[in-house]
Amino acid sequence: MGEKSEKRKIPVIDLFAGPGGLGEGFMSVMDDENQSVFDIRVSIEKEENAHKTLTWRSFYRQFTKKGKKVPAVYYQVLKEKNLAERERLIEEALEKYPEGKEAREEACLIELGSEQWPPAKLDELIRNRLGKSPGNWVLIGGPPCQAYSNAGRSRVGGIHAEDHRVYLYKEYLRIIQEHHPAVFVMENVQGLLSASVNGEKVFDWMKNDLSCDGEYVLKSFVKEVEEDKDYLIKAEDYGVPQKRHRVILLGIRKDLNQQHSYLKRKPEVTLKSVIGKLPEIRSTLNRRFAGYKQNELTSQGKPKRIYEKAIDSDDNWKNLMNDFVTEIKGWGSLSLNGLSRGFDGPVKTTGSEFEPAAATLPKNHLLRPWYLDKRLKGVPNHESRSHLTQDLKRYLFATLFAESEKRSPKLDDFAGHHEDLIPDHSSADSGKFVDRFKVQLPDRAATTITSHISKDGHYFIHYDPKQCRSLTVREAARVQTFPDNYLFRGSRTKQFQQVGNAVPPFLANQIAEIVAKILD
Repeated sequence: MGEKSEKRKIPVIDLFAGPGGLGEGFMSVMDDENQSVFDIRVSIEKEENAHKTLTWRSFYRQFTKKGKKVPAVYYQVLKEKNLAERERLIEEALEKYPEGKEAREEACLIELGSEQWPPAKLDELIRNRLGKSPGNWVLIGGPPCQAYSNAGRSRVGGIHAEDHRVYLYKEYLRIIQEHHPAVFVMENVQGLLSASVNGEKVFDWMKNDLSCDGEYVLKSFVKEVEEDKDYLIKAEDYGVPQKRHRVILLGIRKDLNQQHSYLKRKPEVTLKSVIGKLPEIRSTLNRRFAGYKQNELTSQGKPKRIYEKAIDSDDNWKNLMNDFVTEIKGWGSLSLNGLSRGFDGPVKTTGSEFEPAAATLPKNHLLRPWYLDKRLKGVPNHESRSHLTQDLKRYLFATLFAESEKRSPKLDDFAGHHEDLIPDHSSADSGKFVDRFKVQLPDRAATTITSHISKDGHYFIHYDPKQCRSLTVREAARVQTFPDNYLFRGSRTKQFQQVGNAVPPFLANQIAEIVAKILD
């Protein structure tokens, strides 16, 4: 029975895999025997830490795709708070279990288009991993999108023809032309629809190229295509607690049945419903502003700032927060709501790489079966980042403002309450970043989680003023719909980058179900 099920699996090649969000969605489609319908034969990613994340998740899926019990060591790793010891345990498990070897063969550290991986070498790898008679198989992936993103284009003044990232989809295209998958799924940012080079629309290039001289028909997952915007998927319409809008193309080889179903809308999932029951933690103190250097200017012509280390401790944090409460109360322009008596309760921890917890989602929540793992009894990657003390004052103000006004404040709102709230930053008076500090509101889907969350967290402030911090990696992962037992490896900065660059797995799962029916 097991061997027969293995033969029924639909092979998948995953390019530009990131930490594996798209692949996770495909591998989570199960048949009647509780085995995966799909089988990822190779996942290709160039960033080292994302590749490590892919490898460890592949280890997990080597068991689940066959309906086998995941060994206890997987959970031992997730509960290990020390990063060095965690890495040691991972390497030990990958060496000990046959599934470890399979995971390392599946997850490949490869930069597509590089001299180290010319086309012939990559083609040989794909053929070896697909086997001699793969049957109908699927190509998935999202070529790097920074060149097309609206934010990226605004930073550099548009798209440049010499930017190699504009043409990385050609690597994806070449695999289609050489290996002829039955179906392909390609994801990219919304900015792709308006991106142009030398007056020509990039999306028109792509559509023309990806049809491969009529071999493939391009489809949308949401409706019959009448115009380019019909390829756009709004993730919040399909159970993802995030307003993430992405272009996702479905290519079907012409010799196959062209009929397919579309994504079915789901009720909006709010941010609070997915992160509100996670362990409450406080921010970590980092530095404080101490003044300016005499006669020294920045490149923008502003005086250079001096910072001094802020000693992090429960008492120091509580005293600082209460000083801020007293100061804000003195302005007389903002309701303190639940903080009228300040921070008078026990001080929360700053979290860790694993926080024990129970009942972290409401009962009957749409995504409860998706997120939770009864064997885990907690959440990994849930540690607060450190913040500049002046930014914490802004966070506290912003969360109190959002509680009162039901919206996140703009820079004008900061300035209207007190001049100390205006950031001493070159972008503050440029008019480009009026929402430089953005509170994620509890009663609606979050804004788009991007890799920028690895920089400073200002766009991703937790709505709870008593925690006064930006989102953790695990909270961002919940917003992206990664299951709680999905471990992100590397430093916290690298973890954030991986989460921000991923495709939401729950959305990918719904896409994969459509693909499975096409190939059934």
